[in-house]
Amino acid sequence: MAVGEEKKTRITVDIYGQTYTIVGTDSSAHVRQVATLVDDRMREIRGMNPYLDTTKVAVLTAVNSVHDYLKLQAEKELLEQELKKLKG
Repeated sequence: MAVGEEKKTRITVDIYGQTYTIVGTDSSAHVRQVATLVDDRMREIRGMNPYLDTTKVAVLTAVNSVHDYLKLQAEKELLEQELKKLKG
């Protein structure tokens, strides 16, 4: 294996009734956890909006996930700033 190359794995997962093959360097457990969280979020959104088609459910899931990510990033930055202040 060349320097900087990581072993890639192929994992098949089901998300919202569709089968996907994910190729990457993360563990299969991690990929399955991500797939489960996406599936759960899609089903939650569909439950609140039963009239939405799959594409709209997927887009709303992506929007909600990115929103959550950005909030967590902002919180992380605030915590890092507080930590810097405490360390002096």
